[in-house]
Amino acid sequence: MIFRLVMWFVLIVGGIVGGFLIDPILFPGAHAHWGFHILSFLLGSGLLKLVLTISRNTGRTLARLGRRGDIPRMETNVLVTDGLYALMRHPMHLGLLFFPLSIALIVGSPSFILIIAPIEMLLMVVMIKTLEEPEAIAKFGDAYREYRENVPMFCVRIACIRALLTPVAPNKR
Repeated sequence: MIFRLVMWFVLIVGGIVGGFLIDPILFPGAHAHWGFHILSFLLGSGLLKLVLTISRNTGRTLARLGRRGDIPRMETNVLVTDGLYALMRHPMHLGLLFFPLSIALIVGSPSFILIIAPIEMLLMVVMIKTLEEPEAIAKFGDAYREYRENVPMFCVRIACIRALLTPVAPNKR
């Protein structure tokens, strides 16, 4: 868990710093265009709201369906294959994939938006495949293997996106 939090911090801060270091080279004068920054900020704020909504909804689903007994917060011990997780294996990650892009848009760095955020998004997909999936197999075994064969990693159909954005009531413990 600590590794993942540090990774998020490095991705976001690194993207911001990297963008502002690269912008003068690749996009000289880009920061003088206030119209771009206003539009970029508004788009980024809207995208961040969507990311946070998806994270909240998927987190609530996991809290409700993925925990039995007294286990630490943010942990699961039940393979969740219902609700949002019947549509895709990693609905929370689908939302979080757009977190770097939302921050890049809010910051208004063309290099962060066009170069760094897409690389970070690709890195996140690689980490899901190389870290998250093996962890799930180790935790849930054949049940996860079967789930993986029948449910896609991500689903971007309109019905799936609508389901991600549909409010989920908080778990009452």
